Formats: sequence, C-alpha cells, structure tokens
Amino acid sequence: MPVFVGLLTIDLHLPEANSLKDKRRVLESLLTRLRNRHQVAVAQVDDTDLHRRAQIALATVSNSQAQVQRVLDATSRFINSQPAVVVEAENCEIL
Repeated sequence: MPVFVGLLTIDLHLPEANSLKDKRRVLESLLTRLRNRHQVAVAQVDDTDLHRRAQIALATVSNSQAQVQRVLDATSRFINSQPAVVVEAENCEIL
C-alpha cells in the first residue's frame, strides 16, 4: 500500500502584531483552527523571536496522492483567507 506525505511550509507576515504576545495569540488561534478543520499536524518552525514574522509547517498523510494534494490546497486557501496574516511564500512537497 503506498503512503503519501504532504508538507506545506508557509512564511507569514503578521502586520498587526506589536509584540510576541500578539503574535502568539494570532498563531495559536490559526494553528488550532487548522488542526480542527483540516486534521493536519501543524507547528511554527522558524522566526520564533520575531514578532511580525512566522514560518509554519503542516503535514498530512494518506494512501492517496490526490487526497494529500486536496488537503494541502484547502489549508493554503484557508490560511490565505485569514485577515490577520499575509502569506509571503509557500512551499509544497509531496513525498
């Protein structure tokens, strides 16, 4: 049985975050909603000390490459629709 792993890495700009506390509030909300709505593993992976930047990565696993792509596309659309963050770069990989 084939196993496909999808990885989406996104660089975010948080224009209204004036402190690390503001950043944490926005990111915690976003990451929780991603986990609950899309059933993905997600975490902040870089730019932890910068209050207006964050890099997040999310992963999903399936026996269908098409399903992995659908999940990654849906999560990307969801993140891009959020008014509190601006997507600066995305990198999508399916292994």
